[in-house]
Amino acid sequence: MTTALITGSTAGIGAAFARRLAADGHNLVLVARDTERMKEQATELHDRHRVEVEVLTADLATDDGIAAVEERLGRRRDPVDLLVNNAGFANKGRYLEVTLADELTMLKVHCEAVLRLTSAATEQMRERGRGGVVNVASIAAFVPRGTYGASKAWIAQFTQGAARDLAGSGVRLMALCPGFVRTEFHERAGMGTDNIPNWMWLDADRLVATALTDLARGKTLSVPDPRYKALMGVVKLTPRALLGGVTSRTGRKYGPQ
Repeated sequence: MTTALITGSTAGIGAAFARRLAADGHNLVLVARDTERMKEQATELHDRHRVEVEVLTADLATDDGIAAVEERLGRRRDPVDLLVNNAGFANKGRYLEVTLADELTMLKVHCEAVLRLTSAATEQMRERGRGGVVNVASIAAFVPRGTYGASKAWIAQFTQGAARDLAGSGVRLMALCPGFVRTEFHERAGMGTDNIPNWMWLDADRLVATALTDLARGKTLSVPDPRYKALMGVVKLTPRALLGGVTSRTGRKYGPQ
């Protein structure tokens, strides 16, 4: 029986990972800020799939929160075999419309926490010669679109670089780059979604199934849908100056309202 630790586990992509991994027979460590919601989630997953589910309350925007998860990842007894760094959020507003404090909080969660937790997990995994890490980035990582996209680009680049450095160790790392997914993400950020076309939305459970398949195949970057793969092909062929203008207009059309 293996153990998976998932940050941001109570909704959206994190909850979909929890459902799938529990159904596959993995014990879980759920990490989020809402203790009561995690307890309800843990009870449901335990009763349905007969797996052990541990709850760890932690705010990854704080040093104490990150340290608590680092400690759990560092345990040699009952080790974590799969880490899913999913916790994240978006700020509503363009650059300079968002406070510097909020921008720094985003970098704390998206960059510092991902770096520290990945390091804590892979150090133990490398000693055992096995393990995996999925760092959830975004399709926004590939376009010049504000602090959110920049932080997700860092996740993608860091993960792929670390994967190369750990090649042959038995530890797999993969950056997951989804597009729009029907979750609580936009609602929490105060972003309207009525103007986003139906074809752009992805199903969280299907996304997770594809991501786990890609991880098993040894991919270091997963764009889990043919529609978004095609869009990324267009992005690669578009000059950066032109792409900046297009993504700015698209962000205003499909982004925060």
